[in-house]
Amino acid sequence: MSETLLSVKNLSVDFIADGHITQAVKNISFDVAPGELVALVGESGSGKSVTSLSLMSLLPKQARVKGQVTLYKENEGVDLFGLSQIELNAIRGKDIAMIFQEPMTSLNPVFTCGYQVMEAIRLHEKVSASLAKEKAITLFEKVRLPNPANMIDRYPHQLSGGQKQRVMIAMAMSCNPALLIADEPTTALDVTVQQTILTLIKELQSELGLGVIFITHDLGLVADISDKVLIMFKGEIVEQGITSAVLQQPQHPYTKALLACRPDNHPRGHRLPVVDDFFKVSNINHLTKTPNPVKKITLQKTTLTENLSNDNALVVENLQVFYPGKNRLFGKNDEPFKAVDDVSFCVKKGEIVGLVGESGCGKTTLGRAILQLVKPTAGNIILDGTNIARLSTADLQTVRKNLQIVFQDPYGSLNPRMTIGNAILEPMLVHHMPGTNKVRKQQVIDLLEKVNLSPDHFSRYPHQFSGGQRQRICIARALALNPSFLIFDESVSALDISVQAQVLNLINDLKNEFGFTAIFISHDLSVVHYISDRIMVMQHGKIIEQGTADEIYYSPMEAYTRQLIAAIPGKKMS
Repeated sequence: MSETLLSVKNLSVDFIADGHITQAVKNISFDVAPGELVALVGESGSGKSVTSLSLMSLLPKQARVKGQVTLYKENEGVDLFGLSQIELNAIRGKDIAMIFQEPMTSLNPVFTCGYQVMEAIRLHEKVSASLAKEKAITLFEKVRLPNPANMIDRYPHQLSGGQKQRVMIAMAMSCNPALLIADEPTTALDVTVQQTILTLIKELQSELGLGVIFITHDLGLVADISDKVLIMFKGEIVEQGITSAVLQQPQHPYTKALLACRPDNHPRGHRLPVVDDFFKVSNINHLTKTPNPVKKITLQKTTLTENLSNDNALVVENLQVFYPGKNRLFGKNDEPFKAVDDVSFCVKKGEIVGLVGESGCGKTTLGRAILQLVKPTAGNIILDGTNIARLSTADLQTVRKNLQIVFQDPYGSLNPRMTIGNAILEPMLVHHMPGTNKVRKQQVIDLLEKVNLSPDHFSRYPHQFSGGQRQRICIARALALNPSFLIFDESVSALDISVQAQVLNLINDLKNEFGFTAIFISHDLSVVHYISDRIMVMQHGKIIEQGTADEIYYSPMEAYTRQLIAAIPGKKMS
C-alpha cells in the first residue's frame, strides 16, 4: 500500500462575486497517510471547511479552484479535479466519506434513519434491500446506537443530537471508505457525548485503517485524537507537524494564541489573551508565559441554608416544571416529565453562578422558568424580594426590565430586517425608558462602544456581522435596560475559542461596570469554572451538587460531576 492516501498540492480557492475576488484558500499543500488522523485547525473564516469541500468538489459555481488533489487507490493515483461528475459521484461516499457538523441538516427529515443509510449502501454496492437493511443494522450496532433494529425505523427528529451524529457516522462508514472527512462533528454536542463520538471515530479508524481529516477549532480535541496537525489562518497553513511537537512548542503567533485563549489555562479573574495580542511583538513573550496554576483545594461545601440572607438577588424555592405525559385510550396515562424537579438555590447580589449539565438535564428550562418564559408547575422565584412566580401579567411586565437573557444562538436572536441599532433601542421603547430619541440613540451608541463595536455599526443589519460580533450585540441589547439580573444561556458555546475569550472578557468587564448578577448556563465546565463564583451541577431535573467554582472543578463530590470534568478535551495539554 502507498504511504500516501491523499496528496494535496498548491490548493487555492477563490470566490468571485459582483466582480470581486475573495481568496479563501491560498496555495496550501499537505498529505494524509492510510490510518493517519490529520487535524485541520482554524477559526471561522480560516478556510478549513472550504478546503474540505473542495476535496470533494462540493463548492458552489462561484468558486474557482486551482491545484492538484490526488487520491491513491491500489497504488494508483486518481486526480480528483480531473474527474467527470459521474466519476466523482462514484467516489463520493464510497472512497471518500464526509461527516458534517450539523446532523439535523444532513439527514432528510421525511425519511427514516435506516432508509437513508440503506440508500447509500444500495447506491454504491448494488445489493438487495434485505441485505442493505441487514448491513444498516450491523452498522448501527458498530456505532453503538441503542436497539439498532428499532432505530432503523426512527426518524431524525426522534433521536438526540449524539444519536443523529452516530447515524451520520454509520452512513459514512457504510461503503468502507479509505478516507473520512469529519467537519466539526462534535461542536454542538455535550462534552460526554463528544468524548463518545471521538472514541468511536478513533476505534473505527484503527479497526479499518482509515485516513481521517478532522476539522475543528478546538486544540484540546486535537491533543486528544490527532497524529498530525495543520494550523490554518486566513486561508494559509501557517504551521504543521506532529501534534505533540506543535502543541508543546508552537512557532507561529496564531498557534500560540489558540493555545493561550483556552479558559482552563487561566485562573479565575485573569484576563484571557486574544489573537490580536499575539501579533503585537512586544506582547508575545509576556502572553505566552504559563500562568500560575490554580491550587487544587478541598473545602467544605456550602449548603443552601447557609446562603439564605439579605444579600440574595434571587432565591428559588422548590421549583417544579412538569410536562404532562401522553394520555392513553387504554391503560394508564404516562407519568409527567419532570424537567425541573423540586429545585432550590440562591444567587447573591453581584455574583455569577454557573449552571452546568448535559442536554436534557433541565438547565435551560430552569433558566426560562426564572424568566417566566415557561410557567412553573410549583415553587417560588423571589427576585429582589418580589415573588415573580405569583405576579399577574401586567405586574410581571414592569419587572421584566430587571431580568434579561442572552441566548445561545445570536443568529436567531436578532431580527434580520432590523438594524442592530434599532434592535438595541427596541427594549428601551417598549419599557418607556426616560429621555428623548436623541438621548436614547446616544445610549445605544455608548452600549455599542462598550461591547467593542463602533457607532458606525448602528445602521447595519445582523447579516453584516460575524457570530462573535452578533453575540456582543445581543449582550448590548440585554444591558439596554440596565437589568439587575442576567441569564447567559450557552452564550459562548457556538463561538470560536478566541472569540469566546473576547466575549468572556467582555462579560467580566461589563459585570465590573454595571454590577449585575448572573446565572451562566453551559455544558462546558472549563468555561463555567473560569467565569463563575459558584457552580451548580444539574442532572435529571435536580441540582445534585453545588459549591464554589474551585470546589466543584478541583474537588467534585459526585460521580456525574467527575465524569463531566474528565470529558473536557485537552487533558493531555495540562
